[in-house]
Amino acid sequence: MTDLKSQIIPAKLPKHVAIIMDGNGRWAKSQGKARIFGHTSAIQAVREVTEGAAEIGVEYLTLYAFSTENWARPKFEVNALMNLLVETLSRELDTLHKNNIRLQAIGNIDGLPEYTKKALLAGIEKTKDYTRMTLILALNYSAKWEILEAAKMIATEVKNGLLSPDEIDENVFQQALCTHGVPDPELLIRTSGEYRLSNFLLWQIAYTELYFSPLFWPDFRKIDLFTAILEFQKRERRFGLTSEQQALNNTPIQPH
Repeated sequence: MTDLKSQIIPAKLPKHVAIIMDGNGRWAKSQGKARIFGHTSAIQAVREVTEGAAEIGVEYLTLYAFSTENWARPKFEVNALMNLLVETLSRELDTLHKNNIRLQAIGNIDGLPEYTKKALLAGIEKTKDYTRMTLILALNYSAKWEILEAAKMIATEVKNGLLSPDEIDENVFQQALCTHGVPDPELLIRTSGEYRLSNFLLWQIAYTELYFSPLFWPDFRKIDLFTAILEFQKRERRFGLTSEQQALNNTPIQPH
């Protein structure tokens, strides 16, 4: 792992890495256990990847923890997940303190159970002054919901005379999203061998590099994060330009 870490080029490090943590239930099934056992076992992966990202200098790490579609899962599993989230937020605060990591969240936070929302907001408040890295949990989140909410917000501003339709551009729309103020992810990782985006950050990943790992999330570790980062650093990011045009630029081109 040390050898892989030493190969990472700091100048080519993605500022923002997003992860679709997939495969907890199938991992548990492969162990002959209940699905919730997979979610419980996934906490170690979250801890390792969070610490690993901070160690190499990633500035933002976004983890897709619970989608709006997940409410359709069996009630027992949903309740267990909400309880596990509260326990994890409380237990992992030491990890955030030790690593100077700020906690944030995106999604319909008001739609979470009150006890879950309370624990989440408490964690955000206690870590608000930390500066090494920002850990963003996507909770009760869906990209379609986020885009619709942004459209409603902009429409309200137009209706109230605060904004002209002609003033609406990508920057205005970006500022209405949950991730305003956060750079778009340069790298998106999905585990468990699935090749879907699952309604995650659809606006933000327009120019994001995608990396798919066959590992179930509970088996994902720092070394696997470093492997994904190294693969990312081998890729040429052109943002619509030709290779020759990109080569003429002294600094990497960033998407709008």
